[in-house]
Amino acid sequence: MKKLSFICLCVCLFFNVQAQDSTVLSGSGGRVVVNNNTGKVSYYFSNGTKLENTVVAIDEHSSGYVSTGSFKNHHTTIHTVADSFGVGKQLDIEHTDGQITFRLVQHIRVYEQRLLINVEATGTDLETGNICPLLVPGNVFVPGNDLRILDVPFDNDEWVRVNTPKWPGAKGTSYEFSSIYDVHTMSGIVAGSITHDFWKTGIVYGDSLRIYGGIATPDKDGTHDHAPHGTMKGNILSSPLIYLSATNDIRTAFTDYGKANTIIAGKLTWKGYAPVYWNSFGVEGVLGYSKVMMPAGVIKIADFIHSLDNFNKYAKPVLSIDSYDQGIYTTDLLASLGRYGKKRNEQMGFYFIPFAIWTWKNSIDQQMIGNTLLQDMVLRDKDRHPILYKDGDWGAYAIDPTHPATRQYIITQLQKAKAINATFIKIDFLTAGALESTVRYNKSVRSGMQAYNAGMKMLKGLVDSIMGPDIFITQAISPMFPHQYAHTRFISTDVYSHLRDDEPGFPHYGSTEASLSAGSHLWWVQGTLWPYTNLDVAVMKRFQQNPDLSEQEIKVRIYAMMTMGSILGDGSDFRDKLAVERAKKYLNNADVCQFFSGPKAFTPLRMSDGEGMDQQMSFYLKGDTTMIGLFNFDTKLPFKEVIRIKELGLSEGKYMMKDFLTGDSLGAITDTISITVPVKDAIMIKLVKIWK
Repeated sequence: MKKLSFICLCVCLFFNVQAQDSTVLSGSGGRVVVNNNTGKVSYYFSNGTKLENTVVAIDEHSSGYVSTGSFKNHHTTIHTVADSFGVGKQLDIEHTDGQITFRLVQHIRVYEQRLLINVEATGTDLETGNICPLLVPGNVFVPGNDLRILDVPFDNDEWVRVNTPKWPGAKGTSYEFSSIYDVHTMSGIVAGSITHDFWKTGIVYGDSLRIYGGIATPDKDGTHDHAPHGTMKGNILSSPLIYLSATNDIRTAFTDYGKANTIIAGKLTWKGYAPVYWNSFGVEGVLGYSKVMMPAGVIKIADFIHSLDNFNKYAKPVLSIDSYDQGIYTTDLLASLGRYGKKRNEQMGFYFIPFAIWTWKNSIDQQMIGNTLLQDMVLRDKDRHPILYKDGDWGAYAIDPTHPATRQYIITQLQKAKAINATFIKIDFLTAGALESTVRYNKSVRSGMQAYNAGMKMLKGLVDSIMGPDIFITQAISPMFPHQYAHTRFISTDVYSHLRDDEPGFPHYGSTEASLSAGSHLWWVQGTLWPYTNLDVAVMKRFQQNPDLSEQEIKVRIYAMMTMGSILGDGSDFRDKLAVERAKKYLNNADVCQFFSGPKAFTPLRMSDGEGMDQQMSFYLKGDTTMIGLFNFDTKLPFKEVIRIKELGLSEGKYMMKDFLTGDSLGAITDTISITVPVKDAIMIKLVKIWK
């Protein structure tokens, strides 16, 4: 006998059917169907996406690998939920068997346009390093004629690209989140973890799709681990909480995914204007090491920045002193630079590495960090050897975020930052603190992510107590999650401002194209996870000892930073005449400076596609004056883009197109924008409405 109930919750209608063979929970976004005989779950979404016959699984240390199919009994219950995610229905599936010493309980929460799912193992003295809340045994079906799967690395290190291989047929691993979508319509599904306090989440795709907590890989696009993922122990073992949303526009789903993460963990906000800064790393890697930028040179930089009236119009510019030769740039010297900068209405920035120590490889058993030997602080691999996060005779050893000496080391660094009156902190190589380890000071901390989360929480608390609450924190090399301890994070590794990775004479990494290609799939992090993004600094002539840049490359770089909602940073040597001339044109442009006083990320119209560098991308930012950014990284073919006004959410009428930098008219339009971007170039347009 069927039991039917209709419950109207807000604007979302849920329809429940419980029968002998199946249980069905339907909502406006789709329906969930449980086979009561097998315990398998199928998901059917309103945009046509299907995940059929899914199971959950756990690799429990005593019982081995156990999945839904291992259990004989499957009992379902449905009840109403009203929580911080909204009002919805929760479907619980309890899997039991007399021959298995624990039970698995699936929790599926259905809201208007999102599902949240996880699984718990309940028993006595359980342990696992691998728990899977969603395993699709076959291909995920997403309707569309030209499908892609989004493959993202675990962190932003090693200049790893964000890939979009064709689906189905592709095999690989994405970290923390992914999407399968039609490249033309942008209809598809978004899936990802929204809890990041214990598990590293892997999304393994190929002949099946498996989302699980417990991934640890040595790959440069992976977690960089040299030890297995830590294990969760106890009577209740919980998987990561997974977000699912299949809609006609993955852009709205990704924005919602970002917001869902902040519902769980919160986020930092920033009052006032966004910071603008000069960073020394663009001139000299280790400041003072090669004697390229000595203290007198920094004074000249400060003087020139002070002369830029528009650059100084909003936030006080920051002199961000990056990694430096401490024999030259002592704390006392940095403090004196800070006093000089204050006279120029400028602030000081500070750089340090919380969870790694750079040193000579043969000195680990002799070097002291405070009163502790470095070898007693380091994380260790599966063979209990010290982990070199960055290998080499001069390398970076990963140190334990839970060790008291690490806390004291961070305090010492923050006291230096306080001594120079820094208001801006750049923290780097954070992934080292998230590495798995066979040795850890705090034995109750059992995974790399758990240690990293604790370490970042400690760091933020120390910043607040030692320096005050209004200190801007930017993360450089770091995992994307947890996000809630900083104001911004690098979208990609260091960017050197050349156009493409294959430009002769330049490094084969760190280009504007590579960073914007990654950013075109990550624009949603600005305004959800962080107040701003960080696309690293622009340079007006050259980055360190790289070849000189063309002026066109600089323009494309500035536009890319705007498009990503990045804070504005520069790394130029302003003792150079050409760099000065270009800075006056680009960094002191009134419209550029006004935009970066409160930058916002553009929404992609056309994202990067595939692994090649011939990317052609377009974005828009709706506002009082709507803006459109178009980028052509192809070296042979022009980029011909056609955009309908309604795609931008604008009302009908006549609009004037104006060049962003010059204000020159580019013509009037009423319904459709048709514009051609030359090779290796970018165009930024302002749309000004003339009449309705």
